[in-house]
This record gives sequence, C-alpha cells and structure tokens, in this order.
Amino acid sequence: MMELTRKGEYAIRGILYLARQPQGKLSLVGEIAAASGVPKTFLAKILQDFTKVGLVYSFRGTGGGFSLARTPDRITLREVVEAVEGPILPNRCLIGAGSCENDSSCLVHPVWKRVRDEIVTILDGVTIEELAGEDHPT
Repeated sequence: MMELTRKGEYAIRGILYLARQPQGKLSLVGEIAAASGVPKTFLAKILQDFTKVGLVYSFRGTGGGFSLARTPDRITLREVVEAVEGPILPNRCLIGAGSCENDSSCLVHPVWKRVRDEIVTILDGVTIEELAGEDHPT
C-alpha cells in the first residue's frame, strides 16, 4: 500500500499555508510552522526542497521569508508530494530496467504502471488553490 509520509503531510500543510496568504506576502519559517503545526527544522528542509523545484521563492535577510513561486491554481498536489517524496512508484519494478529480475516477463508490471498512472492523474487534477479553499484546517 502506498502511504504519504509525515514529510509529505507536512509539505502539504506548509504549501497550503502559503497559498492562503495574500499574493506577494513573505512568510517566515517560524510563522508557517506555528500556523500549520509542523516542526520548524523539518519545515525549513521542506521549504528548501520546494525552492529547488520552483514551487516557492526564498528571500534571505531582514524582511525575507517565503512565498509561492506560482499562483496556487498552477501548483498541483502531485508537484508538492513529489517535491519531497520523489516520483510516485507503487512498486520498485517501475523504477526502470534492471531493477527487477523479472523485467521482461513480469505480468504484474503493466498493472503497477496503470496504478501509478491513475494516481498521477488524480494528483495532477487537484490544485493547491482547490485545497486551500476548503473550510477545514490544514
């Protein structure tokens, strides 16, 4: 079974907090962490991951902080999850040729690929804007 790790859960909470801020507002790590119930040091690493893949802008120094690099309607749930969890792989055989001893004859491989494709389609179909608009807390 595929399961979102704590890091993935915290990443979603952090990005939702940023998505709910006025456009252009910079938020400090401590502020985001406190509001979303995420340990500050853990969140700092997540925000670095987001910055590396272009989901978040990071500004250093006095008056610095973090803000979304794109509008929330242009960020998908898949991008957020993959930024911290890596590619979605329900089974190691989807990693690529040579990682499974049954590469050429595996009858289950196409099934795992379909599972992955369905998950990707669902996560690509959900934007952070949609999630940020929900009434329940992050």
